[in-house]
Amino acid sequence: EVQLQRLGGGLVQAGGSLRLSCAASGFAFNEYSIGWFRQAPGKEREGVSCISRGGGRTNYADSVKGRFTLSRDNAKNTAYLQIDSLRPEDTAVYYCAAVRIILSAPCTYTAGDYNYWGQGTQVTVSS
Repeated sequence: EVQLQRLGGGLVQAGGSLRLSCAASGFAFNEYSIGWFRQAPGKEREGVSCISRGGGRTNYADSVKGRFTLSRDNAKNTAYLQIDSLRPEDTAVYYCAAVRIILSAPCTYTAGDYNYWGQGTQVTVSS
């Protein structure tokens, strides 16, 4: 059974940091790109970041560039989203997702490209 278990999240003050984890099981993690998405109340789901299957390439949405860092440990089947300098507008439910890609392919953070999704985790940033 494919599972993406998210860990982390919670309530934090503006300017603070959080680390979200996405622990995978049931598939060959190192053959999959990982993406992170978020959905704020009343808004559509937004792609924020992705990492290639080997971890060598990452992409970030402009809204999070310089503050979010995505990494992965294929030996632990886990991806990590480090979020620094949190802002109230980062408040959202955050999701990780996975899609199988070829070794040389770049990653994308387009939701429709992903076929495995974890349950969301709430991040709330107070001002």
